[in-house]
Amino acid sequence: MKWLDRIPLAGLLIIALWLAVAPITPEPHLIEKWRMLTEGTLVRPIDIFDLFLHTTPLVLLGIRLVRMARNNKG
Repeated sequence: MKWLDRIPLAGLLIIALWLAVAPITPEPHLIEKWRMLTEGTLVRPIDIFDLFLHTTPLVLLGIRLVRMARNNKG
């Protein structure tokens, strides 16, 4: 996971936030895809890829922040 530590935190934050809200209108893809997932309508490969694309930076940011918190404790 050292590769994740080498990514600048500011850059990762910007990418994660940007992809979380893109496109802003009519509805962010992340919200649309999560809604489709909960309704059971997320079946097309392009929609699954889109969910993965928009969620991955947020997951990486979360992992990075957890790793930073753990390293600061010890």
